[in-house]
Amino acid sequence: MRDDVRKDAQRVIAIEAEAVRALGDHIDDGFRGVVNAILSSEGRAILLGIGKSGIIAQKIAATLSSTGTASFFLHPAEGMHGDLGMVRPGDVVIAVSYSGETPEILCLVPALKKLGITLAAMTGNPASSLAREADYVINTSVDREACPLGLVPTASTTAALVMGDALAVCAMRRRNFREEDFVAVHPGGALGRRLLAKVSELGHRGDEVPRVPTTATFAEAIAEMSAKKFGITAVTGDEGRLVGVITDGDVRRAYERGMATDKHTAAEVMTREPKTVELDAPGTSALHAMETYQITALFALDEERRPIAIIHIHDILGRGAATFDFD
Repeated sequence: MRDDVRKDAQRVIAIEAEAVRALGDHIDDGFRGVVNAILSSEGRAILLGIGKSGIIAQKIAATLSSTGTASFFLHPAEGMHGDLGMVRPGDVVIAVSYSGETPEILCLVPALKKLGITLAAMTGNPASSLAREADYVINTSVDREACPLGLVPTASTTAALVMGDALAVCAMRRRNFREEDFVAVHPGGALGRRLLAKVSELGHRGDEVPRVPTTATFAEAIAEMSAKKFGITAVTGDEGRLVGVITDGDVRRAYERGMATDKHTAAEVMTREPKTVELDAPGTSALHAMETYQITALFALDEERRPIAIIHIHDILGRGAATFDFD
């Protein structure tokens, strides 16, 4: 029994994975047309769907909205009874129907077209009635469903979901949607609050900032790094100005070069011209710099280039970052 369940599950996963892989061949002028329509439109992206396709349409609308494209889901049946008033000229309507013959959607099409919208069909049947009415067609056809009866939407809904993600990400990249934009539409999450906060609010100041003078011995630099627990220390010169940093990587390199002794000073093993961040910069800027340069901590300097604060990646993401919800 256990092996039978495992084999059944593996079969489902294999069928759906193959359906997703095949989608790459369906990225054509129809798909590009929908992306361009979304980007050039002064309206919104409106998703339609019934049943399981409706659930997928709702998720696509949510993903588009959270990545820079104003979007919402319109139930076709409700649209026939007044909710069509939510649609306005210039909107891009994406109808999700694997068969392309969903009656509730087809009944709504004439009224939609009178509103001056762009109609896109996301369907597994490019020759369907819906596809013929559409300005653009996104082909999400699959060879077979994972359901052993070939009836329950499984691989087909997965394909539609992935194609929707592809639409959202393509539009997102072309809008140059950045971390700060993401935060602006996710203000309620713990991560959003941290990314919106400034370095001055998130970072550490005063005696918490690790720093040693250029004349400090290697052992003194190590002691400061160990005491402050950031894996880094600032190295300061005249009037406390930042001239370099010593990181865990610098310590390893010092051992490799035989410089890990008190005969060598902080100035000899430090990294010069380190990356820094402004004190009033948002957490997004600090996180972007850390990701770009693959570092975990940044010093914030005052007008005289003195390190007055330090921010670590844990200060932005939090030690429970893996549990944050991005919905």
